[in-house]
Amino acid sequence: MSTQKIATFLMFDGRAEEAINFYTSLFADSTIVKVDHSGASSPEQPGAVAQAAFTLKGTVFMAIDSPVKHHFGFTPSMSLFVHCDSIEELDNAYHSLTEGGEVLMPPGEYPFSKRYCWVNDRFGVSWQLSYVG
Repeated sequence: MSTQKIATFLMFDGRAEEAINFYTSLFADSTIVKVDHSGASSPEQPGAVAQAAFTLKGTVFMAIDSPVKHHFGFTPSMSLFVHCDSIEELDNAYHSLTEGGEVLMPPGEYPFSKRYCWVNDRFGVSWQLSYVG
């Protein structure tokens, strides 16, 4: 893992491993570094993600499945901003991320980006995708 000192930490409600596998399939230079699961004797759900680390485009993220039910989830006020290497990369990510999710701003040209969109994926995580050319 890199020497990155701050990592975004994503807390899921039982779907962390599914999300990690999905996210790392979307972008080049993305890997699953480790996934530790809860044991059968643990108070968490057996097999749930106790702690995971993965990279997206070389940036380290962490994730868990929370054993505690919370009254909050992800919000668009905190989003993952991706500088895409091509319009094709942006469009492919957009189509995958919106499957079961929602569009906040559709793909298009904006004053700040040649192609940009903002979406919430099926897990509730918010993404801003940008290609400046």
